[in-house]
Amino acid sequence: MLKRLICITAALGATSLAAQAQAWPAKPIRLVVPYAAGGPTDVVARLVAKKVEGAINGTIIVDNKAGAGGTIGVDAALKAAPDGYTFALAAPGPLAGMPNLMKVPYSLNDVQYLTLVARIPAVIVVRADSGIASLGDLVKKAKAEPGKLNYSSAGAGTTPHIGAELLKQEAGIDLAHVPYKGAAPAVTALLGGEVQLAMVDLLPVMQHVAAGKLKILAVASATRAPQAPEVPTTKEAGLPGVLMDTTYGVIGPAGVPADVQKKFRDAVVAAVQSPDLKEQLLKQGAVPVTSTPQEYRSLMQSEFEKWRTVVTKGKITLE
Repeated sequence: MLKRLICITAALGATSLAAQAQAWPAKPIRLVVPYAAGGPTDVVARLVAKKVEGAINGTIIVDNKAGAGGTIGVDAALKAAPDGYTFALAAPGPLAGMPNLMKVPYSLNDVQYLTLVARIPAVIVVRADSGIASLGDLVKKAKAEPGKLNYSSAGAGTTPHIGAELLKQEAGIDLAHVPYKGAAPAVTALLGGEVQLAMVDLLPVMQHVAAGKLKILAVASATRAPQAPEVPTTKEAGLPGVLMDTTYGVIGPAGVPADVQKKFRDAVVAAVQSPDLKEQLLKQGAVPVTSTPQEYRSLMQSEFEKWRTVVTKGKITLE
């Protein structure tokens, strides 16, 4: 009798789980953005969420949880119930960068990678009236005035910070770091002359480049940016080791049912590959890209090692 009861209970539980999975989504899905509203990650997340909603016939609520270099938001997503109703749109910072700079409140082993959605190349940018016409000019000026050129970043430990440190190491120059609370104020500081340069995602500077206020010296990517095809890559400018793309992807907590993972991932991939969303992402300075979960995981592992090398060599801390 006991065995029968156990079997019946197990069967009912399996039926219940199957019914829940089949009904997914039965309530709104939360997409955590570990950065402030209005920033590059938030913009990409909202474009993707809007397109995916139609594909899954559900509602996606974008939840901004900024702070600590993205680790607060990622922690919230990874510690949510693995029921398929919480995911996050993550950048490399909290997955590859911050774990090299601080003790993060989560384990990277708990990250369920789904797919990449976009790649935004970092660009090295100066004021248009700076008199600096190329990356070579910048390096020459920095070597002539060691420590006198300041660069802004979106905060200590962020991709722009580590990217600029990589530039320093590869070019053999000395630049002073001035951290700000986000990409927008970092660009504003450059516009206002508080700093002389920045390495930042393409998105926040596009409008200022178009207005003739800023000049992009190089794209820190393996290929030229489709939004600025006339700008050389760092390799073309003589610094092939300076590569710092910001890749955005969807992650979730470990333990999300496999069929729900597949449904959500398939919907995201289809959305990113749709012509209209591709066009929207390109207008925002992003390059649409998708991947398998393993490809995404492998990329973050590679980025983790790269960030660790830069952090160790530069003796970088969050102070």
